[in-house]
Amino acid sequence: MTSGMMKRRVVVTGLGVVTPLGRGIDGFWDRIVRSESGVGPITLFDVAGYRVQFGGQVPWEPETEDIASPKELKRLDRFTQFAIGSAKDAVADSGIDFSKEDPYRCGVVIGSGIGGLWEFEVQEERLLHKGIDKVSPFTIPKLMVNSASGHVSSIYGIKGPNFAVATACASAANSIGDALRAIQYGDADVMLTGGSEAALTPIGLAGFQNMRALSFRSDAPQQASRPFDVDRDGFVLAEGAGVVVIEELEHARSRGARIYGELKGYGASGDAGHITQPDDEGRGAAHAMAMALKDAGLNPDAVQYINAHGTSTPLGDKAETKAIKRVFGDHAKRLAVSSTKSQLGHTLGASGGIELAVCALIMSRGTISPTINLDTPDPECDLDYVPKVARDAKVDVAMSNSFGFGGHNASLVLARV
Repeated sequence: MTSGMMKRRVVVTGLGVVTPLGRGIDGFWDRIVRSESGVGPITLFDVAGYRVQFGGQVPWEPETEDIASPKELKRLDRFTQFAIGSAKDAVADSGIDFSKEDPYRCGVVIGSGIGGLWEFEVQEERLLHKGIDKVSPFTIPKLMVNSASGHVSSIYGIKGPNFAVATACASAANSIGDALRAIQYGDADVMLTGGSEAALTPIGLAGFQNMRALSFRSDAPQQASRPFDVDRDGFVLAEGAGVVVIEELEHARSRGARIYGELKGYGASGDAGHITQPDDEGRGAAHAMAMALKDAGLNPDAVQYINAHGTSTPLGDKAETKAIKRVFGDHAKRLAVSSTKSQLGHTLGASGGIELAVCALIMSRGTISPTINLDTPDPECDLDYVPKVARDAKVDVAMSNSFGFGGHNASLVLARV
């Protein structure tokens, strides 16, 4: 970009999700606005002996999902399968035909917090019990974090910017922010971007359980994810993917694309503190939100809705509430704030992609998604969290927050065009 060049405007034109509430935007949204939960017993592996035996499991049978041939499926980790499924849905939703685009003007940025954990565990078992020669030659291509972006680019012949971001639970939001910059500053016209995660595995569950990050509410799994509630006791581990198509505004208009909204702002920051606990006062999160608003050229009072990171952890929900108050001041009380994780559980590196799609659906369909299970609000979490039921409302400007282990913070601003 030459000095002084104006940033190009970028819009969202396609949405794709794979979640514990299913694949496909319409069915997913219907269940969201009906306040349904996608949390239930884990059946992917034997959970006998685990203190936590539930999670947000995707109802996914790869061979029935029309994403690749049976032979190709064997070369894809579960998280890459999710990414391809959500990317294909986003492309179909956008109506874009990549065969008619300059491949060097299109790109892919799909993040993941952990990558191919399933493949890692399967091959480690082979190594330990069957020997070195039994480890699959596809191990490394399947488990690497950039496998999703690489495979998606190959499917569509996309040859522009292509990489993956790994910032734990902020991975998808950081990926979308980087993709936004690529278009704003002229490196691409169209980007497929978001995140995917499939860490609901034996080691994944054991690791999160033993660090006491998860809810232990085994007697009522669907009520376990309860952001901002006084009785919350940790997050619910989930899996899934969320990918969106974003493109330069005039490019979208020239092909008659439906526009969900303009991706106007992106902000990122680091807490530079504890590796898993958020800053107590939410200062890093607040800085990311403030930077996203500055990038968007908007005052805080322009925002009507925030899709909160809202994981249902005792520390995280308080810190995010403080961060919102720090940025929005008196306007914080007038904001609608809700947590999609109350319904899905925490999809880690996929959450920012799924939740930006939720923001786009809220704006296009005139209904704000709820925070379910909010029975008794924490006195320190005293904002309007849209408790229990969806709410009809026109939203012109929405913000989506994603905060990850490592102190990574990312915020995105979506506005009506």
